[in-house]
Amino acid sequence: MKPKRKRLTFVILGLSLLGIAAGLVLMAFEENIVFFHSPTDVKEKNIGADRRIRLGGLVEEGSVKKTAGGKTVEFTITDLNETIPVIYAGLLPDLFREGQGVVAEGLVKNGVFQADEVLAKHDENYMPPEVADALKESGQWQHVEEKLKNSGQTAEGATQ
Repeated sequence: MKPKRKRLTFVILGLSLLGIAAGLVLMAFEENIVFFHSPTDVKEKNIGADRRIRLGGLVEEGSVKKTAGGKTVEFTITDLNETIPVIYAGLLPDLFREGQGVVAEGLVKNGVFQADEVLAKHDENYMPPEVADALKESGQWQHVEEKLKNSGQTAEGATQ
């Protein structure tokens, strides 16, 4: 075999191995990616039961109910257009409250979101950026701004 042909074979083999490695890395990332959705997105896109997502919105007023000896909590997340019932088995964050922004991670099964993790806002002026964006996209941000003004907060401070 001529040196030129050996070099070409080596380059092709190297590029092939590099391509396979890149493919494996991308497959690993795809399995661990969790997309954010609002309740409206979940209802419109009909997300499959085997796909992990993050569901964000506001905890609907009057929807929080503790069941099964206080170990399971049921509540509703809304983007002020659509609502999704949520079941969560575990301890809720201390800052979890009705009417506040929340992001839950889990699966949608039979129209009910089964959360593995619930994340609440970190202070009275914060709303997760994904939740604020989803509310703006749904056209309901004005209602949130009015509510924040009534409580002495600003919409700009709510997302910082």
